[in-house]
Amino acid sequence: MTRDRLYLFDTTLRDGAQTTGVDFSLDDKRVIAAMLDKLGLDYVEGGYPGANPLDTEFFSDRRTVAARFTAFGMTKRTGRSAANDPGVAALLDSSADAICFVAKSWDYQVHVALEISLDDNLEGIRDSIGLTVARGREALLDCEHFFDGYKANPDYALACAKAAWEAGARWVVLCDTNGGTLPEEVERIVTEVCKHVPGDHLGIHAHDDTGCAVANSLAAVRAGVRHIQGTLNGLGERCGNANLVSLIPTLKLKRDYAERCEIGVTDEGLRQLTHVSRTLDEILNRAPDRHAPYVGASAFTTKAGIHASAVLKDPRTYEHVDPASVGNERRLLVSDQAGKSNILAELERIGIPLDKDDRRIGRLLDEVKDKEAQGYAYEGADASFFLLAKRVLGEVPRYFDVERFSVNVERRYNALGELVTVAQAVVKVKVGDEELISVGEGNGPVNALDVALRKDLGKYQPLIKGLGLVDFKVRVFQGGTDAVTRVLVESGDETGDRWVTVGVSPNIIDASFQALTDSITYKLVKSGATA
Repeated sequence: MTRDRLYLFDTTLRDGAQTTGVDFSLDDKRVIAAMLDKLGLDYVEGGYPGANPLDTEFFSDRRTVAARFTAFGMTKRTGRSAANDPGVAALLDSSADAICFVAKSWDYQVHVALEISLDDNLEGIRDSIGLTVARGREALLDCEHFFDGYKANPDYALACAKAAWEAGARWVVLCDTNGGTLPEEVERIVTEVCKHVPGDHLGIHAHDDTGCAVANSLAAVRAGVRHIQGTLNGLGERCGNANLVSLIPTLKLKRDYAERCEIGVTDEGLRQLTHVSRTLDEILNRAPDRHAPYVGASAFTTKAGIHASAVLKDPRTYEHVDPASVGNERRLLVSDQAGKSNILAELERIGIPLDKDDRRIGRLLDEVKDKEAQGYAYEGADASFFLLAKRVLGEVPRYFDVERFSVNVERRYNALGELVTVAQAVVKVKVGDEELISVGEGNGPVNALDVALRKDLGKYQPLIKGLGLVDFKVRVFQGGTDAVTRVLVESGDETGDRWVTVGVSPNIIDASFQALTDSITYKLVKSGATA
């Protein structure tokens, strides 16, 4: 059966840049554009040349190889021709392969937001699209507020779409700009629009204000559109845009869509999806969403023992797709709900395979449940679980003993007369027969302890030279006056490897110190150090 080609349009660098707290640098945009291009998307919208210096500079060169490099902008202003409009000129003077114009398609917005006549708005669409096509560029029109406009005045909303189509637009994109339309409405309205504009020239641009952007995009595909606009990780203003990271695997792996349409993302590209998603978060300096569909760290994670047992027998019992198909991995968590199946799977994952009948498995399971009753959590602290397992197996050397430590925090004026807070820590350790005392200063007690602990570990010092604290998280395990604090410490080394350790105590400093010492011990074990 011949499948229809479905075209994917990424607007991460334009619409996604409107996300609260997101500010792309020029280098960020270059890296992301290349990543999107390599992934196999058909269009990469880079921004609005002429609107700001950064986007103008970004469009001074073509930033994609295979994808259509797309510029975004307004249709011409009322009272002048498109050929004499400076905004349109900036778009046509850019290095873009395609120009995506935006125009109102809701009569209310035309009157209130633009304060022009309905006919002037239509004339702006026709003139801007017509000039772009005449100049040899591909033209697209985002029909802003289309679904609200159609519900209020279907004749005018359709007139806007038809004006773009008749003027030569390659794609007429129906936008749910306010994000309030539901899937059944989208499917019904798009079905009607396809009677006036061919579906292979129609697109959908959905916002996620009701949490339906992905569902709305799929509904539009069922109704006939063959162009989807969205962003990586669902970036976008307010609640975000349709998430291409969810749409791409759904379109490729779910039978109803895979049999109907094909997309430009190959199987190999699909296997890069988790990496692409997390790389974007890394660029934005934010933690990836663990619970994101397909690519989240928890997307193929099983916690309950009975589920883990079933997954080990056949992953299809609790997995809707193969995690490897999207570049993710299966995990069976170690927790107080775990059974032997979880323990065995996790041991194998971290490189400690044991026979299922090994009696030490039961001892390790009991130890895990006892520790978690005290407040420890190993599902997010792989390194501490690794050490716990190795200790039960008797395979962790006694590298050093901490005999005592103290921390002092002082608030004072420095030499410049500025009020500063300084922490100083003293740590006394014993390495073999050698006693070592180190002092460290930091901007906080944990930082000072970390500096002091790693300052001198005798013969082990060369092995921890590249070790450093990456992240620090605090959780209260139980409230009240006897609250127990759980600290997670993420560490890294010169190789780029990262690991997480956990400490628990009613005292936050003591919990932090436990996690720090585990981090150093983990590094030494992985380095093959001996006592």
